[in-house]
Amino acid sequence: MDLWRNGSASDSRSEGCVFDSRQVHFFFLHFSTKTHRFAHLHIPIFISHTLFVTLNPPSPSFPLQNPNHFLPPPPMASHLRHTLRRYSTILSPNSSTPLTSKEKTRSALRLLKSETNPSTILEICRAASLTPESHIDRLALSRAASKLTAAKHFDALRQFIDELLQTRSDLRNERFVSHAIVLYGQANMINQALTTFKFMREDLNIVPTVKSLNALILASLIAKNHKEVTRIYLEFPKIYSIQPNVDTYNLVIKSFAESGSTSSVFSILDEMDRNSVRPNATTINNSIGGFYSEKKFEEVGKLLNLMEERYKLYPGLSTYNVRIQSLCKLKRSSEAKALFQGMITRGRKPNSVSYTHLINGFCREGDLEEAKRLFADMKKRGFRVDGDCYFTMVYFLCEGGEFESALEIAKECIGKGWVPNFTTMKKLVNGLVGVSKVDDAKEIIKEIKEKFAENSEQWSEIEEGLPKE
Repeated sequence: MDLWRNGSASDSRSEGCVFDSRQVHFFFLHFSTKTHRFAHLHIPIFISHTLFVTLNPPSPSFPLQNPNHFLPPPPMASHLRHTLRRYSTILSPNSSTPLTSKEKTRSALRLLKSETNPSTILEICRAASLTPESHIDRLALSRAASKLTAAKHFDALRQFIDELLQTRSDLRNERFVSHAIVLYGQANMINQALTTFKFMREDLNIVPTVKSLNALILASLIAKNHKEVTRIYLEFPKIYSIQPNVDTYNLVIKSFAESGSTSSVFSILDEMDRNSVRPNATTINNSIGGFYSEKKFEEVGKLLNLMEERYKLYPGLSTYNVRIQSLCKLKRSSEAKALFQGMITRGRKPNSVSYTHLINGFCREGDLEEAKRLFADMKKRGFRVDGDCYFTMVYFLCEGGEFESALEIAKECIGKGWVPNFTTMKKLVNGLVGVSKVDDAKEIIKEIKEKFAENSEQWSEIEEGLPKE
């Protein structure tokens, strides 16, 4: 899902859920004000998507007219051809045919999945000529940023972002700055996010709007800096003359929900009324999720009644799913199922998310029979079962010692091109051996090795250790 399509993040499996921290798309800039931080260095600078030139080569300390003392750089055309060959090779080392834009990005995504060297990560991004206008490009850039952040290669990330801003005039806009701000939140660099917001106004002469305000609040939310969320919400609209919109309020409510401060939710709703901002499904869902996490069950009913009476806003499927998930997290899966059944009675059809929440809940409470019934019913009614749901079933069935049932589901999962993690599958194999199903254990190992080569050596060692016939 594209995080930025409507200015707020949401769970792709259920509309109205405002924030899914697993998916944060794209990143932006750390740029020194007034002077370019790399201006004094002899370094390659990214320009015009794929071409590199040398910025400010060091001046010789002796007269240029003495050819013995100074060797000039190679001709520009030769330099560019060399650079193009080098950066195209990294994406398609075995191909002589130029790649299309999408092919470059797909290749970059594939390479970034396993690459850890910060310099190579940056070279991959440069070679792919990524642009923030393309969703798949944003995914690639987000992956690169995540890899650099996870490895704490902040300087490498800043270097690349500096290059983009310095050489790409098409990126000097609020949309790109907003992406950058959120990325800094993902990297837990809130001070840098704030600097970027101010830089946009002071150095790029871009007047901030509610879009970049929301990006700044979202960055703080991602970084779990709830105090900063509150400060920005209270101060920045006044300082920058920005009128908050429904997304602003929804993010603040989400922060209250995550920080155990849901007592402030109704005051936010009152402010929305004063500013003529109508709440939406996300407002309800974020509030309800917080109330459930604090076990304020009466507040859930109070909020739902308020939404119906004041705004004629009735709970949709996404709201039911939030309630089902929240009850399951509290190990009240039976209540969640009753709500699920009541929803169907009222004419509201469930979706795969509804089933998945219930299956997770019953699995975690150890009621594997109910989980299996729901799993079977889900497939019978034609709902799509995603990989995570399969993985959950296999894992908990193994935990419960139901290895034959786990094997059946694992085979179905592998047939769809997914495989549970190595630890889960090893537990399944050992469990099958323990119940004298050695042939089944060997068969599943063979299938995994054929379809998923990543851990083939480990599986070969395990296979060698299996009982011989």
